[in-house]
Amino acid sequence: MPVYNKLVRDRIPEIIEKTGKAYKTSILSHEEYIKKLQEKGFEELQEYVEANDKASSLEELADLLEIVHALAEYHGSSIGEVEQIKIKKPQS
Repeated sequence: MPVYNKLVRDRIPEIIEKTGKAYKTSILSHEEYIKKLQEKGFEELQEYVEANDKASSLEELADLLEIVHALAEYHGSSIGEVEQIKIKKPQS
């Protein structure tokens, strides 16, 4: 059986279960979770950089945005607060 050390979202275990395939999940500590989110952010950014068309680029940006939402939540904040901080920063 292949091993995928990935963050799981969108009810993926339930989808896998419906196919009859076996899977194993684990719940990460807060430290492990933030580390995996950071790694996933770099992975998604690289996929964005390598995207060859508008549709792929936008899909990767959506994935990056999902990571930003999760990171904001991890830090006890929200995307709204992050947006407010962005607005207040001097534009370069």
